[in-house]
Amino acid sequence: MSPSILGRKVGMTQVYLEDGTAVPVTVVQAGPCHVLQVRSEDRDGYSAIQIGFEDKPRRLASRAERGHVAKLDSKRVKNRTAAGIELLEKADCEPQRFVREFRGESDLTVGSTITVDAFAEVKKVDVCGTSKGRGYAGVMKRHNFAGQRASHGVKKVHRHAGGTGCSASPSRVFKGKKMAGQYGNTKTTTRNLELVRVDTENNLLLIRGAVPGPNGGFVTIRETNKVG
Repeated sequence: MSPSILGRKVGMTQVYLEDGTAVPVTVVQAGPCHVLQVRSEDRDGYSAIQIGFEDKPRRLASRAERGHVAKLDSKRVKNRTAAGIELLEKADCEPQRFVREFRGESDLTVGSTITVDAFAEVKKVDVCGTSKGRGYAGVMKRHNFAGQRASHGVKKVHRHAGGTGCSASPSRVFKGKKMAGQYGNTKTTTRNLELVRVDTENNLLLIRGAVPGPNGGFVTIRETNKVG
């Protein structure tokens, strides 16, 4: 499996390369991440690892969240143990705020830790996050439509979409038509971004260019599989 990690977007700045070139970068606080579960073909039908980022205070975590990462004494656990059912191994860590799975075969085990050291030899990454929500927007803002004429013949509908139908046949609007609606607040992936620097001391990744989401938003980072 390619190197993968979870993190939180800090913000943008610029750094200087050895030749003096200023490069705009996005700083991401990445890891350390705990491996919470390991999926296997035999038990789950697919191979993957589940990792968590950033400890969540126990007072804010539900019992299910606490039981997901550490063993809890309960009637159900005692009954399953008495019945001879093998319980899943626990990571024995604090509840995690951000949990995601990455598919693929891996040598990692439950309870191990992933740090930015895994990206020491990585050149390009894919970053996935939730884009900024911009509310309900019209077609000019959402889809970059040009709008209607500002001259003679258009009355108070200059920013409207115009016609969307197809007359008597097929007498409906096709699915996927670009129209006004919710803008942003969707899962967005920016691919093939250059990884400029890895700061192992402070658990930081410096990625060239923009990363989806607001400052403070959670992101997933993975070595890109894009060729070229």
